[in-house]
Amino acid sequence: MIQFSEEAMREYQKIVSHYPEKRAAVLPVLTLAQQEFGWISDEVAEYVGKLMDYPPSDMKSVASFYVLLRKKAVGKYHLEICRNVSCWLKGATQCMVEARRILGVEAQEITPDGLFSWDFTECLASCGTAVAMQVGDRYIENLTPEKMGAVIEQLRQEAVQK
Repeated sequence: MIQFSEEAMREYQKIVSHYPEKRAAVLPVLTLAQQEFGWISDEVAEYVGKLMDYPPSDMKSVASFYVLLRKKAVGKYHLEICRNVSCWLKGATQCMVEARRILGVEAQEITPDGLFSWDFTECLASCGTAVAMQVGDRYIENLTPEKMGAVIEQLRQEAVQK
Protein backbone atom coordinates (compact mmCIF):
# COMPACT_ATOMS: atom_id res chain seq x y z
CA MET A 1 0.00 0.00 0.00
CA ILE A 2 1.38 3.38 -0.97
CA GLN A 3 1.27 6.44 1.23
CA PHE A 4 2.60 9.97 1.24
CA SER A 5 5.98 10.63 2.77
CA GLU A 6 5.91 12.68 5.96
CA GLU A 7 6.78 15.81 4.00
CA ALA A 8 4.05 15.18 1.41
CA MET A 9 1.51 14.48 4.17
CA ARG A 10 2.34 17.83 5.77
CA GLU A 11 1.86 19.47 2.38
CA TYR A 12 -1.45 17.61 1.91
CA GLN A 13 -2.72 18.89 5.27
CA LYS A 14 -1.61 22.40 4.38
CA ILE A 15 -3.42 22.21 1.02
CA VAL A 16 -6.74 21.00 2.41
CA SER A 17 -6.61 23.60 5.18
CA HIS A 18 -6.84 26.34 2.55
CA TYR A 19 -10.25 25.21 1.28
CA PRO A 20 -13.69 25.29 2.89
CA GLU A 21 -14.28 21.68 1.79
CA LYS A 22 -11.99 18.88 0.68
CA ARG A 23 -13.54 18.57 -2.79
CA ALA A 24 -12.13 21.98 -3.70
CA ALA A 25 -8.62 20.65 -3.01
CA VAL A 26 -8.82 17.64 -5.35
CA LEU A 27 -6.71 19.12 -8.15
CA PRO A 28 -3.88 20.42 -5.95
CA VAL A 29 -3.85 17.15 -3.99
CA LEU A 30 -3.69 15.09 -7.19
CA THR A 31 -0.84 17.33 -8.34
CA LEU A 32 0.94 16.64 -5.06
CA ALA A 33 0.31 12.90 -5.51
CA GLN A 34 1.82 13.05 -8.99
CA GLN A 35 4.90 14.77 -7.59
CA GLU A 36 5.17 12.08 -4.94
CA PHE A 37 4.38 8.98 -7.03
CA GLY A 38 5.14 10.06 -10.62
CA TRP A 39 1.68 9.55 -12.08
CA ILE A 40 -1.96 8.94 -11.14
CA SER A 41 -2.23 5.15 -11.17
CA ASP A 42 -5.30 3.25 -9.96
CA GLU A 43 -3.49 2.73 -6.66
CA VAL A 44 -2.77 6.46 -6.32
CA ALA A 45 -6.38 7.33 -7.17
CA GLU A 46 -7.57 4.89 -4.50
CA TYR A 47 -5.17 6.28 -1.90
CA VAL A 48 -6.05 9.92 -2.58
CA GLY A 49 -9.75 9.05 -2.68
CA LYS A 50 -9.53 7.49 0.78
CA LEU A 51 -7.63 10.49 2.12
CA MET A 52 -10.25 12.85 0.78
CA ASP A 53 -13.33 10.69 1.49
CA TYR A 54 -14.26 10.38 -2.19
CA PRO A 55 -14.42 7.34 -4.43
CA PRO A 56 -11.34 6.56 -6.53
CA SER A 57 -13.49 6.99 -9.62
CA ASP A 58 -13.83 10.70 -8.77
CA MET A 59 -10.05 11.00 -8.59
CA LYS A 60 -9.62 9.19 -11.90
CA SER A 61 -12.30 11.37 -13.47
CA VAL A 62 -10.47 14.55 -12.49
CA ALA A 63 -7.13 13.10 -13.60
CA SER A 64 -8.55 12.11 -16.98
CA PHE A 65 -9.79 15.66 -17.60
CA TYR A 66 -6.56 17.55 -16.88
CA VAL A 67 -3.62 17.02 -19.22
CA LEU A 68 -1.18 18.15 -16.52
CA LEU A 69 -1.99 14.95 -14.61
CA ARG A 70 -0.31 11.87 -16.04
CA LYS A 71 -2.30 8.70 -16.51
CA LYS A 72 0.71 6.48 -17.19
CA ALA A 73 4.22 6.12 -15.87
CA VAL A 74 7.01 8.34 -17.19
CA GLY A 75 10.76 8.35 -16.77
CA LYS A 76 12.50 10.12 -13.91
CA TYR A 77 13.12 12.93 -16.40
CA HIS A 78 10.08 13.46 -18.61
CA LEU A 79 10.83 15.82 -21.48
CA GLU A 80 7.76 17.71 -22.69
CA ILE A 81 8.51 19.44 -25.97
CA CYS A 82 6.14 22.21 -27.01
CA ARG A 83 4.72 21.76 -30.48
CA ASN A 84 2.47 24.79 -30.69
CA VAL A 85 2.78 27.21 -33.62
CA SER A 86 5.80 29.27 -32.54
CA CYS A 87 7.74 26.21 -31.40
CA TRP A 88 6.75 24.25 -34.48
CA LEU A 89 7.94 27.07 -36.74
CA LYS A 90 11.26 27.28 -34.85
CA GLY A 91 12.03 23.54 -35.09
CA ALA A 92 10.10 21.56 -32.47
CA THR A 93 9.74 18.63 -34.87
CA GLN A 94 13.52 18.40 -35.31
CA CYS A 95 13.95 18.56 -31.52
CA MET A 96 11.54 15.63 -31.15
CA VAL A 97 13.41 13.67 -33.80
CA GLU A 98 16.64 14.32 -31.89
CA ALA A 99 15.11 13.25 -28.57
CA ARG A 100 13.93 10.03 -30.21
CA ARG A 101 17.38 9.42 -31.72
CA ILE A 102 19.35 10.11 -28.52
CA LEU A 103 17.03 8.27 -26.13
CA GLY A 104 16.16 5.40 -28.48
CA VAL A 105 12.48 5.45 -27.55
CA GLU A 106 9.33 6.78 -29.12
CA ALA A 107 7.08 9.40 -27.55
CA GLN A 108 5.39 8.12 -24.37
CA GLU A 109 7.91 5.30 -23.94
CA ILE A 110 10.44 5.02 -21.12
CA THR A 111 14.12 4.30 -21.63
CA PRO A 112 15.21 0.86 -20.34
CA ASP A 113 17.09 2.49 -17.44
CA GLY A 114 13.89 4.31 -16.37
CA LEU A 115 15.60 7.70 -16.55
CA PHE A 116 13.91 9.28 -19.55
CA SER A 117 10.66 9.57 -21.41
CA TRP A 118 9.50 12.27 -23.76
CA ASP A 119 6.37 13.55 -25.37
CA PHE A 120 5.06 16.63 -27.05
CA THR A 121 2.89 19.10 -25.25
CA GLU A 122 0.87 22.11 -26.19
CA CYS A 123 1.80 25.70 -25.42
CA LEU A 124 4.34 26.31 -22.66
CA ALA A 125 3.77 30.08 -22.98
CA SER A 126 7.26 30.77 -24.24
CA CYS A 127 6.59 31.79 -27.84
CA GLY A 128 9.27 34.47 -27.83
CA THR A 129 11.93 31.94 -26.82
CA ALA A 130 10.75 28.97 -28.86
CA VAL A 131 11.41 26.05 -28.95
CA ALA A 132 10.43 25.44 -25.32
CA MET A 133 10.70 22.24 -23.31
CA GLN A 134 9.64 21.44 -19.76
CA VAL A 135 11.39 18.82 -17.63
CA GLY A 136 9.64 18.58 -14.28
CA ASP A 137 9.58 22.11 -12.95
CA ARG A 138 12.40 23.30 -15.23
CA TYR A 139 11.93 25.17 -18.47
CA ILE A 140 14.44 25.07 -21.28
CA GLU A 141 14.04 27.77 -23.91
CA ASN A 142 15.64 28.42 -27.29
CA LEU A 143 15.94 24.66 -27.66
CA THR A 144 17.63 23.31 -30.78
CA PRO A 145 18.40 19.72 -31.79
CA GLU A 146 22.03 20.38 -30.81
CA LYS A 147 21.04 21.74 -27.41
CA MET A 148 18.77 18.69 -26.86
CA GLY A 149 21.85 16.46 -26.59
CA ALA A 150 23.48 18.78 -24.04
CA VAL A 151 20.31 18.92 -21.93
CA ILE A 152 19.95 15.13 -21.89
CA GLU A 153 23.62 14.70 -20.99
CA GLN A 154 23.28 17.21 -18.15
CA LEU A 155 20.26 15.29 -16.81
CA ARG A 156 22.21 12.00 -17.03
CA GLN A 157 25.03 13.55 -15.02
CA GLU A 158 22.54 14.84 -12.47
CA ALA A 159 21.06 11.35 -12.09
CA VAL A 160 24.53 9.87 -11.46
CA GLN A 161 25.26 12.46 -8.79
CA LYS A 162 22.07 11.71 -6.85
